[in-house]
Amino acid sequence: MTLTEPAAVPAFPFDTEERRALREAVGALGRRYGAGYLRERARKGESSDELWHEAGRLGYLGVSLPEEYGGGGGGIADLVVVLEELATAGCPLLLLVVTPAICGSIIARFGTEQQKRRHLPGFADGTVRMAFGITEPDAGSNSHRITTTARRDGADWILNGRKVFISAVDTCDSVMVVARTEDARTGKLKPALFIVPRETPGFEYRAIPMEIVSPERQFQLFFDEVRLPADALVGDEDAALLQLFAGLNPERIMVAAFATGIARYALDKAVDYAKSRVVFKDPIGAHQGLAHPLAQCRIELELARLMMQKAALLNDSGDDVGAGEAANMAKYAAAEAAVHSVDQAVQTLGGNGLTEEYGLGALITVSRVTRVAPVSREMILNYVAQHTLGLPKSY
Repeated sequence: MTLTEPAAVPAFPFDTEERRALREAVGALGRRYGAGYLRERARKGESSDELWHEAGRLGYLGVSLPEEYGGGGGGIADLVVVLEELATAGCPLLLLVVTPAICGSIIARFGTEQQKRRHLPGFADGTVRMAFGITEPDAGSNSHRITTTARRDGADWILNGRKVFISAVDTCDSVMVVARTEDARTGKLKPALFIVPRETPGFEYRAIPMEIVSPERQFQLFFDEVRLPADALVGDEDAALLQLFAGLNPERIMVAAFATGIARYALDKAVDYAKSRVVFKDPIGAHQGLAHPLAQCRIELELARLMMQKAALLNDSGDDVGAGEAANMAKYAAAEAAVHSVDQAVQTLGGNGLTEEYGLGALITVSRVTRVAPVSREMILNYVAQHTLGLPKSY
C-alpha cells in the first residue's frame, strides 16, 4: 500500500462515506493523467485543459458550489479533497484554488441572482474560468495600500490601476479584481470587487517570466480607464472586507490542500525508493539516517492535513473568524510540510531526485511557492501572534 492510495488515508470524522468515494474517484482520475502530464504541458507552454474539462464533466470542479447552479451542494471540505488527491497524483490544478474556491465562494455568497446564474454553472462544469486579482507591485502583503481605483461615471464604473502575480489570466474568461471606491461623503477609499471580462477595452495583461514548472502562468494586469457596467460590482460596495475574506479563507485552505498533496506525492516517491534501493547490503530505508527524517515528514504531513480539515469544516459551518485562524495555521503547516517532504525526498533519491523520471526536482520550486503565496509565512506568524496570542501588533 502506498501513500497515494485512497485506502492509506485514515478513517476520520472528516472523511464521510461520500468524501471517501470522492477521494477514490478523483485519485483515479489524477493517476490516469499522472505527474508527467502537467510537466509536459508546462515545458511546452501548453495548458492543462484536458484534465480541467474532464474534472468538470465528472462534477469534481463544482463540488463546493450550490446545487441550484449546477454544483454538488457541498463545501470547501469537499473541494480540498479534489485538489489534495489531484496533487497527490502529481497533477494539482492551481485554478481550483481560484475559480471555484475564491470566486465561486464569493459569488455564491454575495453575488446577485444574475451573477450566480451567469458564472456558477460554468465554474461547476469547467466551461468558465475566472482569475482573481488582489496583489499589487507597491502593496505586497499590505492590502490596505491597494491603489487600483474604481470611480462612478453615471451608472458605470471606471477602473484604473495595476495588479501583479495573477495566475492563469490567459486561460480565464474574466478576472475578479479587488479595487477601491471613493466615498463621495468622506473621501475615504474602501475596497470593492469587480468582474472584468478578459477582452474589455483598456484591460491589458502581460506574462511574467517565472522559474516555476507549471502550465498556469503568472501575469501583470493593467487597467486604463476600463469602463464596467453597474452589474460588474460583486455584492455591496460598502461590505467588501467581509466579501473579500469569504474568498481568502477558502484560498488559504485550498493552498493547504495543494501543499499537502505535493507532500504526499514526494513522500510516496521517497518511501518506495527507500524500500527498494540497495547500496550496501540492505535497503537504504533500513538506516535511521533516512528512515527517521521520512517518519518526521509523515508526522508533519498528517498534522497539517488535520488542521486543513478543521479549517475547511469551520469555513463550511459559517464561522468566518474561526476559519480565518485555522486557515492561516493550515496554510502555514502544509507549506512547511511540503517544503520539508520534497527536500527530504530529493535527498533520499540522491541524483535520481533531480531526474525527470521521478518528478521531484520541479517540486522544489513549486513547494517553496506555497511558503510565499498567497500570504507569506511571516504574515501568518504576525496574524497568529496578534489575533491568537493577543500580542501587540508588530506591523
